[in-house]
Amino acid sequence: MIDQEKWSTILEEYEHLDVAPVTEPQRQYYFIKKCQQYVKQESEELGRPLYCKIVTFGCQMNARDSEKLTGILEEIGYEMIDQEEKADFVIYNTCTVRENANQRVYGRLGQLNRVKRKNPHMLIGLCGCMMQEPHVVEKLKKSYRFVDLIFGTHNIYKFAEVLATRFESGRMVIDIWKDTDRIVEDLPSDRKYSFKSGVNIMFGCNNFCSYCIVPYVRGRERSRNPKDIIREVERLVSDGVKEVMLLGQNVNSYGKTLEDPMTFAELLREIEKVDGLERLRFMTSHPKDLSDDLIAVMKDSSKICHHLHLPVQSGSTRILKKMNRRYTKEQYLELVEKIRKAVPDISLTTDIIVGFPQETEEDFQETLDVVRKVRFDSAFTFIYSKRTGTPASVMEGQVPQEVVKDRFDRLLKEVQAIAAKECARFESTVRTALVEEVNDQDPSLVTGRLDNNLLVHFPGTKEMIGALVPVRLLTCKGFYYIGEAVEK
Repeated sequence: MIDQEKWSTILEEYEHLDVAPVTEPQRQYYFIKKCQQYVKQESEELGRPLYCKIVTFGCQMNARDSEKLTGILEEIGYEMIDQEEKADFVIYNTCTVRENANQRVYGRLGQLNRVKRKNPHMLIGLCGCMMQEPHVVEKLKKSYRFVDLIFGTHNIYKFAEVLATRFESGRMVIDIWKDTDRIVEDLPSDRKYSFKSGVNIMFGCNNFCSYCIVPYVRGRERSRNPKDIIREVERLVSDGVKEVMLLGQNVNSYGKTLEDPMTFAELLREIEKVDGLERLRFMTSHPKDLSDDLIAVMKDSSKICHHLHLPVQSGSTRILKKMNRRYTKEQYLELVEKIRKAVPDISLTTDIIVGFPQETEEDFQETLDVVRKVRFDSAFTFIYSKRTGTPASVMEGQVPQEVVKDRFDRLLKEVQAIAAKECARFESTVRTALVEEVNDQDPSLVTGRLDNNLLVHFPGTKEMIGALVPVRLLTCKGFYYIGEAVEK
């Protein structure tokens, strides 16, 4: 939620400035104030508020970026709305991890163009990872001239400045940075939930897995100052947040770019000290960087949730080497054993790619072997998607689609069968759920999230939203539970 009084006070300081400040975030406060004037004028001309819709594709990093965009837009004067066709400003915060994500954006842009022809004042903005690909921007410039703003992942904090430029020029504005080492703090943000929030602890990635476009579109690793992170967590907790999820492409490598290096385990210890914080999560963890110290912190913590997302990607050491993952099948299994020994009730989830170039049936059987040995609570399974610009895209031995589809179906069947049994191990136990919403299908139920990240539906009312409630898990339905609240 936005502290309106705080931001109103800050913005008043920039109301009478004629020249934008040079330093950040002061420069952006100046442009937020300018945009307020443009939006107010257009709102008065239309005789109604201006509406905005942000559509977020991809990961939780993108979701967090969208909260920042929402915070700035609401300060400027836009009201958020669910329907794209009724919005005066539509923003697509894009993902480019897979080719079909790009095609979805192009398809939706075609539909928006028809809407914009009827509403010429409508603005369309594109941001996120897809915009960091030069060939995408060239295509947009040539074939999608009706788009108004294009900006990337590195300068999202400049959103107000980019929007002000569009208001003043009336033309398409493109502001893409190839890379950056900048981190700008203290800009508005509007959380989706009042009781939980994501917190970025780092940006970018240095791993360069051969199939992955992320390091090219998100840039190299850069860690936030731990004091800024802790200050943000303290502010969130004082505003009613009970659960924080720490976000980074590889949280396990946090701190390496700081002047005074700090490990991720050390950061967790400091955040745990925040009074009032009930739950602490994090993602994503790279297996090669998961330290014994981190495992010890998880074992001893009373706040870190017993859930770990640990992408394996493949069970074949040969394929893992081609993926540039820098661990073997055996090392991954040893790591899982250490984690389970320290935290016996840990819920392990993972990512698996099927059909990586040169993957044989023997390689695929190695992946099935890992699935059977680890027994994940759930797995995100993906068919390999060739991404232009990555080393894997030019590798010989691309696997035929019919072979990939067959392997994918077999993997999915195995994952689902194991996951259903593993999740059921908590039946009849009492665990704490953070109530997130009234159930969509049955309004007599509420939906809560357990510390192992599984959902439970149980009788309750909307007044329970945001509360931590002890729940007896009566029946496992595969990937969720039916339960009942119990007296504390």
